[in-house]
Amino acid sequence: MRQSSAAFRLLAPLIAVGVLAVGCGPSPITPASTPTRSVAPGPAQTAAAPPLRTAQAPSALDLPVGSLYKNPANNRNEVVLADVRHTAVLIGDSQAMPKDSWPQQGIAALGYKLHVVGMGGTGFVAANGKTGNYIDALQRGDWTLPYGDPPLIVVQGGGNDASQKATDAQITSNAERLLAALKKRYPGASLAMIGTLARGAENGGGRRTEVDALLGRIAAKHGIPFVSTGNWLTRYNAVGDLQDGVHLKPSGHVKLGAVLARELAALGLTARPDSAAPTK
Repeated sequence: MRQSSAAFRLLAPLIAVGVLAVGCGPSPITPASTPTRSVAPGPAQTAAAPPLRTAQAPSALDLPVGSLYKNPANNRNEVVLADVRHTAVLIGDSQAMPKDSWPQQGIAALGYKLHVVGMGGTGFVAANGKTGNYIDALQRGDWTLPYGDPPLIVVQGGGNDASQKATDAQITSNAERLLAALKKRYPGASLAMIGTLARGAENGGGRRTEVDALLGRIAAKHGIPFVSTGNWLTRYNAVGDLQDGVHLKPSGHVKLGAVLARELAALGLTARPDSAAPTK
C-alpha cells in the first residue's frame, strides 16, 4: 500500500501536465452542417431583400429627343419631345399642316412650342387613303402623340368631313371618341377646338359652315373652349387670300393666325413660361 501511494505521488504531476496539454490544444472542428453567423444567408433568407426598382419614365436625360416609347398604359408608341411641358399639340388637316399655317401661328403666338399631327384630307370622319381619320389614325398609330404631359391640345378640322359628306351623327360620334381618348391620356391638359374655315352661311358657306356650328355644339357639350371659324373668310376679308378656294396663301395665314391668337388668348389659353398649364 505504501509503495502504491508513493508511485501515485510520483505520477500525479505527469498526469496534470498531460491534462493541461490536452486543454490548450485545437478546438473540435465545427461540423459543416452547422452554420455560423458569418455564413451568407441561404435562399430562404433572401425574401426580405428590397424589390427591383421599376424602370424610370423616359425623359430628355435618358432617351434621345425624337425617340419612340411604347407607353404600357395605352400600348401606343409616343414620341419624346425636348420640352413637352411647354408644347401644345395640334391635331388637324391641310389647314394646319403647312409650316406657319394660321393654326400654327395662332397657337405659337401664345408662347407655345408645337407638336403637329394629322394630314391633309383627313378629319373627324374623313380619311385620305394613306391615313385614317383622327381617331382611327391615333388608334392605329398612323401618327404619334407626345410622351409626358403637354399643357394644351387643340383639335382643328371639319372641312374634309364637309366635302366627303359625313353626316352629323358620324362627325359627332368620332369627335366624342377622340375627345374621350385625349382626356383619358392627358387628364391634366387643356383641350380646345377650332372649327371649319368657311365664308359664312349668308355668303355661301354651305356644309362647311354647318360643320363648324356642329363642332361648336360638341365642344359646348363637353365644356371645351371653341373658336368658330365658319365665317372668317368673309368676316376678316380673307377671300382674296385664298389660293384655290379653300387653302390660304401666306398672306392669309398671317392674317388669320393673328385673329386666332386673339381668340385663344380671350379664352384664357395663353402659355405661362413658369407652368405647364395655360392661364385660366
